[in-house]
This record gives sequence, C-alpha cells and structure tokens, in this order.
Amino acid sequence: MKIGVIGIGSIGSTVARKLAATGHEVSVANSRGADAVRDFAREIGATPTDTRGAVEGAEAIVLSIPLPALAELPEDFFDGVPASVPIIDTSNYYPGIRDPKIDDLEAGKVESVWVSEQIGRPIIKAFNNILAESLANKAAPKGSRERLAIAVAGDDGDTKRVAMEIVDIMGFDPVDTGSLANSWRHQPAAPGYCCDYSAEMVLKGVAQANEAERIRARGLIFERLMTFDREVMPSDLPALNREYNGVA
Repeated sequence: MKIGVIGIGSIGSTVARKLAATGHEVSVANSRGADAVRDFAREIGATPTDTRGAVEGAEAIVLSIPLPALAELPEDFFDGVPASVPIIDTSNYYPGIRDPKIDDLEAGKVESVWVSEQIGRPIIKAFNNILAESLANKAAPKGSRERLAIAVAGDDGDTKRVAMEIVDIMGFDPVDTGSLANSWRHQPAAPGYCCDYSAEMVLKGVAQANEAERIRARGLIFERLMTFDREVMPSDLPALNREYNGVA
C-alpha cells in the first residue's frame, strides 16, 4: 500500500518506520520540505517529499502534526485525494503543555470533529491512545495475550477498515470505538487513553468514559507532571493515566 505520513514527530516517525518495515511504500514529509526529512527517510527506507507529495497518489494518509499546524493546511490540500482514501489523524490536544488554547475545544467540541472541520474532510482517528514508546516497542503477534490495543473511530466503514488493517499489521489489536463524535472517549486522560491496555480493557474504558471526569483527570495529570523533579519517562505515563482515570 502507498502511504503518506505527514509529520515525523514521536508518533508519525514510529508509524512510518513500522509501515516501511512491513513492506509498504511510505512517503514522509513535514512542513520544512523534502530536504528536512531526507536523512530520516533514508534511514527507514521511505521516500522523502513535501506535504503535497505525501498525499499525491496515496492509498492512505497519516496526519501526525500539532493541531495549530492542521488548521493552517491550505483549503485545497486534499482536493485531489479520493474519498476512498482514509485520512488518519493521530493528534491530541494538550492545552498549556504543548498547544495554545483553542476556543472550540475548550467549549467542549470533540477534538477529532474539530480536525475534520479544519481540513474539510472526514477523518479516521487512530494512534492517539498509545504512547510512542509503546507503539515502537510493544507490538505482539495476533492472538497474543500481551497484544495491546489501539482505538479507531470514524464514520465511514470502508476507510475505517483500512485504518484497522494498518493497526493490525503494525502488531496491535484495532478496536472500533464507533463514530468520530465518539472519539472523545479515548482523548487524553479518558480511561482507555495511553494505559497500555488490551482490546477488552480499551473497550471497557470507552464504555466508562465521562467527559467531566476526563477533563478533571487531565488537569490533575498535567499538574502532577509539572511536579516531577526528574525527566518524565515513558513508563511513567501509563501508570499516571491508570492512577487518575484508569478502567474501574
């Protein structure tokens, strides 16, 4: 499959690396042009390109860039992309930590719905409820008891199935969490968010999610992270998420 990955931060680079390793034809891009991603592309066996090149002819597109950058994509950016091509958004909203406050999201709009509105296209939400470290190092064979799950939300069954196949190929159980509007149930600090859970536990977390409790837990986790007198380690985050709002 020809897959374009825009953004090579922690999640985007890991997705690109794993997909290239499984034999997919991967193109990588960021906002600074092909030269800025050339070394990384050579390292993983992908094609360096600019953002326009990453979507041209792609059979799946992975957007892994911060929310403000998503909002700045040109209005015609996806005009040539067929509706059958899944646009997979991996983003999360971290106000005060990484992102400026966004009024619509502060007022309660679902992050993924907001993203879809910004780019003018339906999206599939995936890879947002797993840490990059877990994505890189904790893949497991299908049927394994150790296999972690990745939530996948979206409104189109066909494009969602493609996204779920990609998740499965990468060594994780895809969990269909329903519509895009339902994806708030695996946004930051929800019970199924970044806890290194199995498919069964992610489904329980999605069912137990409460928006007011999620927002409360998110604030507490952010505050706790600010008190660390050492570098935050990847292993700290699942423990914190479970402590403040894990599956009951």
